[in-house]
Amino acid sequence: MTAARPDPEPPSVDDDLADRFRAGDETALREAYDRYGRAVFHLATSTLANRSDAEDVTQATFVAAWLGRDTFDPTKGSLIGWLLGIGRRKVIDRLRAAARETRVVDTVRQLPEPVPTGPDPDAVVDRLVVADELARLPEDQRRMLELAFYDDLTHQQIAAVTGVPLGTVKSHIRRGMQSLKRRWEVDGAAPGPRPAGLSGAR
Repeated sequence: MTAARPDPEPPSVDDDLADRFRAGDETALREAYDRYGRAVFHLATSTLANRSDAEDVTQATFVAAWLGRDTFDPTKGSLIGWLLGIGRRKVIDRLRAAARETRVVDTVRQLPEPVPTGPDPDAVVDRLVVADELARLPEDQRRMLELAFYDDLTHQQIAAVTGVPLGTVKSHIRRGMQSLKRRWEVDGAAPGPRPAGLSGAR
């Protein structure tokens, strides 16, 4: 007489939730948040001093997990482990953003106070010409040149404010200036004095 095969074990609650989450079941998203949201929040508060930042990180973690649910592989780990991995990356992103914000504040504090003077008509015209030409440039080049033209920032200050590597800042400014020079030569426009950010590396 052949022995009866034991019935396969039913999937655990966690496995069932993970399967439904990966399949795009919206009720599973809510259940996952109710079950694991506190763990992700605890991870965030253990590193971030600001509770509001921790709440933002928790929300961003579940948004990223839901949008990227197809990348979850239950054979490589549990759903909670996967969520905590996303949460750690979001915490790092928030710390980096806070560091950039601090650099911006420090840079602005170090900038000299502008000397109040009346508007120079020639300078106003030059700024309008520059603004028109800048609007035609690619976004990255335009952003760097605007900081140099209008805020008179050096390359190092632009890198600190934007978080863009110094070499990339110099490259964007160099290409942008080459494009502006070609346009000025074609249009016959004469640029005014170059601001600090365009007068060479600092």
